[in-house]
Amino acid sequence: MQTAERALVEGPAGRIEILVADPGAVRRGVAIVSHPHSLYGGTMDNKVVQTLAKACQSAGFVAVRFNFRGVGASDGVYDDGRGEREDLLAVEKHARSLYPDGDLVLAGFSFGGYVAAAAAESLKPSRLVLVAPAVGRFPLGTVAPGALVVHGEEDDVVLLRDLLDWARPQRLPVVVFPGTGHFFHGMLAPLQNVVSAYLRR
Repeated sequence: MQTAERALVEGPAGRIEILVADPGAVRRGVAIVSHPHSLYGGTMDNKVVQTLAKACQSAGFVAVRFNFRGVGASDGVYDDGRGEREDLLAVEKHARSLYPDGDLVLAGFSFGGYVAAAAAESLKPSRLVLVAPAVGRFPLGTVAPGALVVHGEEDDVVLLRDLLDWARPQRLPVVVFPGTGHFFHGMLAPLQNVVSAYLRR
């Protein structure tokens, strides 16, 4: 697998900072990975986001992380999820101009899970990975059957009961990591394994 390359691409609010990790000859498509809340320290260098990108790359997808508007070298200011969805769409369009073939994966952690789910309504990805998506904090709608939802039992940022209340009417399975908090401390390797296995199916 090749090392990641950093670049700036044009988005609706100016430049968007991205990091692209190409799996090389085993390429199966493109995965766009979204980070946690911009106003609470969320960046594309978050450990869970890095773990998701590694899982995508190891499963044969070009893993594209990016900073939402106002984060890192990305232009603009926080837009409560609306503009961030547009950022994701711009990154996907750029990635597809470089890698037009194969499946599309959308993945996100926390606030990034909300943004990924919102973007999935129009992009219709082959796979959707939501890790501790920000239910109860943002209007997370219905997602397509077959999405992977992972949550920590002891998450005190997005409560497990709120996540289950959202998933239950959809009959959406949830993978629960016992004794695990929001940031999956000490559980990043198992998280990577779960996501990689889902993407290889």
